[in-house]
Amino acid sequence: MKDQIPIPKHILPVIVFAQFAGTSLWFAGNAVVPELIEELNLLEMFVGFITMAVQSGFIIGTLVFAFLSIADRFSPVKVFLVCAILGALFNWLTIYSSNFTEVMFARLFTGFFLAGIYPVGMKISSDWHKEGLGKALGYLVGALVLGTAFPHLLKYLGGELNWRFVMTGTSLLSVAGGFLLYFTVADGPYGSKSGAFKPGMIFRLFKHKNFRSAAFGYFGHMWELYTFWAFIPVMLAFYLSMNPVGINISLWSFLIIAVGGLSCIVGGYLALKKGSKKVAVVSLAISGLCCLFAPLVFQLPIWIFLAFLLVWGIAVIPDSPQFSTLVARSSDDDYVATGLTIVNSIGFAITIVSIQLVNLVWSAFQSPSVFWIILMGPVAGLLAIMKYRE
Repeated sequence: MKDQIPIPKHILPVIVFAQFAGTSLWFAGNAVVPELIEELNLLEMFVGFITMAVQSGFIIGTLVFAFLSIADRFSPVKVFLVCAILGALFNWLTIYSSNFTEVMFARLFTGFFLAGIYPVGMKISSDWHKEGLGKALGYLVGALVLGTAFPHLLKYLGGELNWRFVMTGTSLLSVAGGFLLYFTVADGPYGSKSGAFKPGMIFRLFKHKNFRSAAFGYFGHMWELYTFWAFIPVMLAFYLSMNPVGINISLWSFLIIAVGGLSCIVGGYLALKKGSKKVAVVSLAISGLCCLFAPLVFQLPIWIFLAFLLVWGIAVIPDSPQFSTLVARSSDDDYVATGLTIVNSIGFAITIVSIQLVNLVWSAFQSPSVFWIILMGPVAGLLAIMKYRE
């Protein structure tokens, strides 16, 4: 019987490493924004646009993958490998960009191929884990978090090295992760391949009450998540402009984002005992409180300010794998990847609105009160997920 199939011990660690390696491409551009602004003579608000380019590419990619049911119809492991290589290629091409348009093009296609890494990695994991999916996805999203933070660490460790070191390093890491997964992990025993895509499938998925509840909870979470991550260096720089103290922005950006990887893993284990819904609710509630109090902490001592951002970094992400778990459980068995991918696509479309809104208001007013805008996400997410029935 399928539920008696043993899972080799190397499967989850390899998937986690490959996910970390591939998603290191995500914020590679953000980690070197100051250098790109100086070298290409760009505006300071470029941080919002470079994030938007990756998110837009990811959305386009997820829509293509969803409408063609790529990871349901073809081997997810092979899809992951191809996208890890192509994503790395376009990430590396950022090095040869000579103007704003070329940078946007490179980041857009990097995001497009991330659609074959992040959601497909979750698909591979769900194909191997009939039970304990919340825990497995906790590790997987933890890898995404660490991958997102990793370019900031590379920049810190690189010291005086050219910014191209970050882009080359993350590209090589992505390719290595893709090949490791391909050669050591087969397609999971609980996966099923669907036939040709049915246009009504997406609408059919959203007719399910639990699917709607999990999806809209995830959308509220996404309104907050990437805006917070994108603006961590901005928050740190703004604090330093008001309070001249000696901290390294790249190092602390890494720590504040990366600490969420640990909370994702802890949340995965808690989900086994308490349920995915409860973990998601608590996470959203705490991060919502952080949104509420964010404008008040910029006048506080540095250790309180950094501790606050670390708590926010811990709380902002553990709900993500649990929402994905609830979405997967609520999807048609033959269209799990399609369900995960379309929800990811809409969620990342929401991040563009949130990031650009905060970016524009921040550019106009330079006031920490702008971060109240992202409070709407946790509030809406809590209202949605409370309707989910385990």
